[in-house]
Amino acid sequence: MVIKFVELETVCGVTSKLPDNTLPEVAFAGKSNVGKSSLINALVCRKALARTSSQPGKTQTINFYNVNKNIYFVDLPGYGYASAGKEIRASWGKMIERYLHNSKQLKQVFLLIDIRHEASANDRQMYEWICSQGYEPVIIATKLDKLKRSQVAKQIKLVRDSLGCGSETRIIPFSAETKQGRDEIYELVEEIIG
Repeated sequence: MVIKFVELETVCGVTSKLPDNTLPEVAFAGKSNVGKSSLINALVCRKALARTSSQPGKTQTINFYNVNKNIYFVDLPGYGYASAGKEIRASWGKMIERYLHNSKQLKQVFLLIDIRHEASANDRQMYEWICSQGYEPVIIATKLDKLKRSQVAKQIKLVRDSLGCGSETRIIPFSAETKQGRDEIYELVEEIIG
């Protein structure tokens, strides 16, 4: 996949109406600080299109990135950020829920999990909720470069077991540093574009 054009086209806050897009959408969900912005930047070959931050919980809106004028990458707010107040966390949850429930163009949900740790209760809840909406999420196991190669298979099993997903669920180990896993994600996106 060659990235020729990318722009942040729409930003939706808690009260915003979702855009009536006609292009297919793929959404990226994940806990705060799991590397969602880094993943999107790596996919669109930009250093800082999606803002990365050492402070988790930065993405508090749903951001629609138009890629090559033929698909949207949709960055959902990070969930599970402890020091965000309960009301703020609840409003992010409602935004994510509203989007997953109402988007007519959503074709795939990528759920990001840090490969170094087992899935949290929030991750499991999100996984189950995505499934309950009729989507089969693809798991992107981020921060791959932080592991030794010999640890990868064991950690993928840990992610799979702790999420409670079956062997049919696709897990793509990914590193924003080395770009390992990017081509696999591109392949899925290209299938969606057709």
